[in-house]
Amino acid sequence: MLLAVDTALGGCSVALLDGDDIRAHIFEPMDRGHAERLAPMVQEAMHGVAFTALDRLAVTTGPGTFTGQRVGLAFMRGLRLALKIPLTGVTTLEAIAVAAMQETGQGRAAVIHDARRDEAYLLLHDGGTVVQQPVVLPFQDALERIRIFGICAIAGTSAPAAKEALGAGFTLSSVRQPDALWVARLAAALPPTREAPGPLYLRAPDAKLPGGKVLA
Repeated sequence: MLLAVDTALGGCSVALLDGDDIRAHIFEPMDRGHAERLAPMVQEAMHGVAFTALDRLAVTTGPGTFTGQRVGLAFMRGLRLALKIPLTGVTTLEAIAVAAMQETGQGRAAVIHDARRDEAYLLLHDGGTVVQQPVVLPFQDALERIRIFGICAIAGTSAPAAKEALGAGFTLSSVRQPDALWVARLAAALPPTREAPGPLYLRAPDAKLPGGKVLA
């Protein structure tokens, strides 16, 4: 069985897969409170299933909020050590992309997600290949890359604005946040690794400690 979680952006989700069967799936939109909600959600998903029945773990690595990324990674790295089973990292944007392609039936997807400061996180997915790995760049530059990429499904929190700017031909999906269900499905298709995944930071955190020191 594979247990996956996501806390990196605007939701908290948990999924438990037994092969292709979905044993549990919980998704809750939230901007804050991931740390308090994650453990109870995992307990709910694992109801009636022993943790020793797990043989794989998966988690989103980012990009995302600085605190959110650390919540999921710390929790799952702790489980990895306790259970001595592999932990696979999946980017938030790839999880959004595959969900959008499944929803729309499109074979290609662009994920454009608000990164604040008039910037966006961008990923371009063509079939089974990520042709643009996650990057942060000005919103208008992200739009131009999608325009060059061509007709596709658009997902992420900035997708409605992108669709309006790009015009006809592009398909607006309803997928705005990563979901642990797609994290689990992506991870299940990857070979297990011995190393624990680390966070994917595309820029320094916004939060600062007293005295101007950046939060580490």
